[in-house]
Parts: sequence; structure tokens; C-alpha cells
Amino acid sequence: MDHALKMKYPIIGINDSGGARIQEGVGALAGYGEIFYRNTIASGVIPQISLILGPCAGGAVYSPALTDFVFVVENISKMFITGPNVIKTVLGEDISMEELGGARVHAEITGNAHFYAKSEQECLEQVKTLVSFIPWNNLEKAKPIEPKAPTTPLNIDEVVPTDPKQPYDVRDVIKCIVDDSNFLEVQELWAANIVIGFGRMDGETVGFVANQPMVLAGVLDCDSADKSARFIRFCDSFNIPIITLEDMPGYLPGVDQEHAGVIRHGAKVLYAYSEATVPKITVILRKAYGGGYIAMNSRHLGADFMFAWPGAEIAVMGPEGAANIIFRKEIMEAEDQEAMRQEKVKEYIEKFANPYVAASRGFIDSVIEPKETRSLILHALKLSVLKEEYRPAKKYGLPPF
Repeated sequence: MDHALKMKYPIIGINDSGGARIQEGVGALAGYGEIFYRNTIASGVIPQISLILGPCAGGAVYSPALTDFVFVVENISKMFITGPNVIKTVLGEDISMEELGGARVHAEITGNAHFYAKSEQECLEQVKTLVSFIPWNNLEKAKPIEPKAPTTPLNIDEVVPTDPKQPYDVRDVIKCIVDDSNFLEVQELWAANIVIGFGRMDGETVGFVANQPMVLAGVLDCDSADKSARFIRFCDSFNIPIITLEDMPGYLPGVDQEHAGVIRHGAKVLYAYSEATVPKITVILRKAYGGGYIAMNSRHLGADFMFAWPGAEIAVMGPEGAANIIFRKEIMEAEDQEAMRQEKVKEYIEKFANPYVAASRGFIDSVIEPKETRSLILHALKLSVLKEEYRPAKKYGLPPF
């Protein structure tokens, strides 16, 4: 670990451990502490990758948790702080290692794992693919490859439905934009209402953060906020431009989310975008309501380029809810309340919930046709090559951990 940091090379850990040796006492604990310390010092300097290729307990899971990417394999990987035997002794509960901390658990429920594989060979291939996308240290950019045009048969003009209530897979939009339609998704199974991952534009690596309308209508919640904020910080640490594709109606409402701390978790996204100094480009595909509009890399958080498709709806809240509040009196007094409601919804969309109002105030650089998205992102990236930003001198800020 010391040598990797000194030479500025990525480090890959292969983990299969029962944790600290009880018979070594505090000496074993000291060994783990030394590893955790090095993980922390190397963070943001060299990429750190962990493969979990067996049961890992206690201290053996904290080092992977401190690294950038964790890979797990079905039926092989196990991660837990206290094993089933301890749980049975202390709590009297019978639980298998798979149920407690199997690969699927950490890929889908806890979010501790970033990549999930069916076999060790597939896992190793995933690592190779990831390493091809990222730079080897924070002083370099990822190595470019030969540019390629998108190869997907999909037509970007037809991917997003005109009906704002109809879902679609935002990954289809990404595949219409990136070189060779090649997209490496990160944490695919966890917090699926946000999509994150790597692609290439003109041969250069970029990071994508995109709302996924197929899951929870693409809203932000506690988990998706954590997922996107961490990925944004990785991209910023390793000189990877961030492209945001926005289609979200806001933060997920409800008592459960409020009690889980959605305010604190949601603020992590605001912090990560605001702090990032790499090129930041946003395309509003459809909905951009309320705090969600601000959070998804808006001009107000420092976006370098803001584009919107013609059907984008940018407003404090959705047209139907807004019309019910703003025009409540007219609707209540109308003979046909539903007809009046629909008329006022249409009026609200024409006056407020469209991209041209934001563009007229300079919050959007251009309203573009979907087919222009790739070419304009490429243009924005070329203009951002020499981007520099200045921050006040400080030890570090205090994110809402």
C-alpha cells in the first residue's frame, strides 16, 4: 500500500478473511488500524479497488468499505461485522451467512458493493473493464482510446415519451450519446432510481449521473443521494468530467424518508456538485421540479453548461399541483371544475413550466433537440479542457455526512 501510493499506482485488494486473529490480541487490531489509515491517506490520490472472494468478517470488511469500488461474487462473497455464530449467541437468532451479508445483500440492499458478478472470472473481467475507464492517480486523466460513434439502433428522438407520466430507461439515452454505446454502470442493483457510471465521449472517459424514471419515477431519496454524491466526488477526485441527465419530480416524500434523514442525505448531492471543479454539464430531458432542479447540477450549483430538451418542464412543482394551488379560487368557482383545472394546468405549463423561461434568465444555455445532445456535449467538453476553478483556502469543508 505504501509503495502503490508512492508510485501513484492503483491498488487492488483481494479479500478472504475471518478477521482479526483472537490469539494475537491487540497486535492484530493494530495491524488493521494501520491498513485503515493507509486506505484513508490514499483516498482520492490513487484508485482503490476491493474484491471480496470469500467470507470477510469484522475488521476485514472495513478496509474494503474505505476503498473506492467493491466487487462481490454470487454465493462466494460474504461481508459482515458480526458472524452468524455471534448473532445466535447474543441475540438467539439463527441466520445464514448468505442472508446476513451475501453478495446480493450488499449489491442490492446495503449498497456496500459496487459490482456484482456470477463468477470469479466475470468479477476479474469487471475489474479490468473498470481500470480501463479510470486514471491511475489524481495527477492524470484516464487514458483516451480511439473515438467511436454510438452503435445502438435506438433513435434518441424516440427514447423519451412525450407523456411526462410514461417511464423509460434512461440508460437508453446514455447509449445514444456515448462512444460505441458502451456504458459501465456502477451500483446497478442498489438505489436504482439513480443511474451512475462511466462512458466515453470522443475517446475520453466521462461520468454519468442520471435520474431513472423506471424506478420511483426518478425521485431522489436517501440511498440514491448517497450513491450519486459519492460517485460525483470520485469523478472530481480523478479528473473525470461529470454529465448529468435530469428527469426528476423532486425528492421522495413521506414520513419514512423524513425520519431516515432525507434532508441530510439529500444535502450531500448539493455539496458534492457544488464542491466539484471538473467540467460539469447538465441536460434536462423532461422534468426538473423544485429542489430536484437545483440538486441535479443546476447552474446555481456551478454547472458549466446547461442544456434542456424542448419538452423539459422546469418549475417549483409539477403543473397539476401548482395549478391546484395558484388557481384554486377559479377552479372552485367554475361550473365544470375538471375542465377549468385542465385549462389552468395548460396555462401554467405555457407560462412557467417550460425551458424557455429558465433560458430567458440565463439559467439554461440552450434549448436543444434530442439529436443535438451528443454533439453539444462534445463541444462543451472541448471548451472545458482548460477549466480552472478557485476555492477559498481551507483544510477541508464539512459535508453533511
